[in-house]
Amino acid sequence: PCPAASVALTAAAAWAVVGGTSLAREAQAVGAALTAGDIEAARARLPHLCGRDPQALDADGIARAVVESVAENTSDAVVGALVWGAAAGVPGLLGFRAVNTLDAMVGHKSPRHRRFGWASARLDDVAGWPGARLTAVLAAAAGPDPRGAVRAWRADARRHPSPNAGPVEASFAGALGVRLGGTLSYGGRVEHRPVLNGATGRAVQVPDIGRAVRLSRRVGLLALGTTVAARLLVNGLKGRGK
Repeated sequence: PCPAASVALTAAAAWAVVGGTSLAREAQAVGAALTAGDIEAARARLPHLCGRDPQALDADGIARAVVESVAENTSDAVVGALVWGAAAGVPGLLGFRAVNTLDAMVGHKSPRHRRFGWASARLDDVAGWPGARLTAVLAAAAGPDPRGAVRAWRADARRHPSPNAGPVEASFAGALGVRLGGTLSYGGRVEHRPVLNGATGRAVQVPDIGRAVRLSRRVGLLALGTTVAARLLVNGLKGRGK
């Protein structure tokens, strides 16, 4: 019943859940280490962003891992949270983060967590679906090559093993003009994922980390504006109906 308390609670929940600032900070830290030629420092920092095996990666491989992580986490840590916050308020914010964190902890296909992890991963797929599509749309709109983003999304997203990471990473790849995907080492096992934007994209280089971070920030700001506008519109329509 108290508007000030409601605003304060929503702000606190959003601060705790939305991770765009920390995502940019960690990506830039890895980029700075690579720019300085300190690949060991970059390898040490990479686990803050993703679960890749850093010792198996050279400088360009680390850069590709960072760009892919920035793309995927723009959806998971920023846009998806804003979407559910707009749809369900504080419970939506916290619930989405709980589902996403549970998938990150036990969603991998390990013998110990196979059944529980499978359920967690599928729940995360459902919760992340709207945010991933909005992220892909906004990346195409805000990136330097909108047509390339749409083309890569349409051509390659469905080939990715994740129904949500596919559209996001493909759209980022097309927008930035780079190739993402391919062979990676994750949790001690090697995976061969499809190449995204392979027809026209080039290999990821260290400067592309900064470009991905800037695109992520633009997407986050657009998502904030979109979700706030949608929430205000719904509230206005409810007010008229009373």
